[in-house]
Amino acid sequence: MVIWGATPILTRVALDELPPLVVACLRTIIAGLVAIPLLAAIRQRLPSSRGSRTLLGISAAVGFVVFPVVYTVGQQRTSALHGVMILAALPIFTGVYAAIVVRRVPRRAWLAGCAVALVGEVVLIAGRGTSTGGATLAGDLIVLAAALCVSAGYVAGAMLPPRGLSSLATTLWGVLLGTVVLAPLAAVLFARDGVPEAGAKAWGAVVFLALVTSILGYLGWYWALARGGIARIATLQFLQPVSGFVLAAIVLGEDVTVPIAVGSALIVGGIVIAQRT
Repeated sequence: MVIWGATPILTRVALDELPPLVVACLRTIIAGLVAIPLLAAIRQRLPSSRGSRTLLGISAAVGFVVFPVVYTVGQQRTSALHGVMILAALPIFTGVYAAIVVRRVPRRAWLAGCAVALVGEVVLIAGRGTSTGGATLAGDLIVLAAALCVSAGYVAGAMLPPRGLSSLATTLWGVLLGTVVLAPLAAVLFARDGVPEAGAKAWGAVVFLALVTSILGYLGWYWALARGGIARIATLQFLQPVSGFVLAAIVLGEDVTVPIAVGSALIVGGIVIAQRT
C-alpha cells in the first residue's frame, strides 16, 4: 500500500508530458512484455475450469484495461492529492464486493465505518478548487468510477489462488491479457500521432507504473487478500495516502487544504472503525 501510494503522483508526472491514453496503454503493455518470459519460467498455464477463467478475465479486464484507462483520464483532470484520497475508499468498495460474493451481511460497525469514510469522500470531492492542483468535479468522479471498477477486479484476483492459480500467475496472466487488448489501441495512437516526445522523468514514471504498480503491487495485493481475508486485508489500503501525501507535497508541491484534511480524517477514521470489527 505504501508503494501503491505513489501511483497517483507518478501518473501526474507522466501526464505532464504524455497523453493519458498513451500512459494507460504503456503501463499495461510494458508489464505484459515483462510477463512473457516470467510466465515461460514458472510454466503455469491458464486455468482449465470455466469459473477460474471467468475470474481471471474479470481481474485482467478490470485491473489492467478498464482501470488504467479510466483512472488515467480522470487523474489528468484532478490533483494528485485528490486522486490519492479518492483511492483511499478502495477498501470499502472491496469489502462490499467481497460481502456480496460470500453472501454475508457485514457487521453494523463495519457498515458504520464505511458510512463515515464515504462522508469523507463527499467532503473531499466537494472541496476542489484552484488551490488543490487543478482538481475538477469531473476528474474526481472519473477517478471514483475507476475505484469502483478495480475493486471488483481485486476480489476476482484474490479468489484465484485458492483455485490453484498462484498470485504470481494471476498477476502475470492478467497483465498479458490486458496487453493483448490494449496493444491495438496503442498501435493506432502511435500510427496517428507518432511516438510522443518526453523526458526521462515521464518515461521513468511510466516504467514505475508498469513494473512496480502493475506487477509487484498486484502480486503482493492478490497474495495478501487470498491469505488474510478480502474484507479484513482490504482495510489496510488506508495506508496508501501516507506515502501519497508525502510524495504529492514533495514532488508536486501541492498544498493540503482544509477540505482535504477533513475528508482525509473522516476516511481514515471510518476505515479504522471498520477494521476494529
